[in-house]
Amino acid sequence: MNRVKQPLEAPTRLNEVWSIDFMSDALYDGRKVRILNIIDDCNREALSVTPSIHYPARKVVEVLEQLKEEVGLPQAIRCDNGPEFISKTFSSWCERKRIEIRYTQPGKPMQNGFIERFNRFYREDVLDAYWFNDLHQLTILSNQRKEDYWIGRSK
Repeated sequence: MNRVKQPLEAPTRLNEVWSIDFMSDALYDGRKVRILNIIDDCNREALSVTPSIHYPARKVVEVLEQLKEEVGLPQAIRCDNGPEFISKTFSSWCERKRIEIRYTQPGKPMQNGFIERFNRFYREDVLDAYWFNDLHQLTILSNQRKEDYWIGRSK
């Protein structure tokens, strides 16, 4: 796959470009968790902040299918070269849905700067601020943060 450098430009329409990325943390008992974050680059709305213990590509596609029902689909998705995003499952789904995948160059996270900024605030406001006993508690606080972030962005 060709990884061409593309400038980070803010789209002018909703669902033009979404940015997608994973974060990692641990629960109180030491179990590792991953959080799938998806934002719309146009208005920086947090579309999904979805924690899980395991995140195969199939589950990424399930989250995207759920978003399709709620807000539609983007014309393009900006992501890194993580295994879930270079998988045949993800790339085939994007191809079937006619979604362009805009991969960032390895080692260049600022090529996906909108989601990196969101991740920084999510890390500070949620992951670093609380101990999580279980996935349910992390999900509730993540959903609250998603709403707070969006309300804060729309003011």
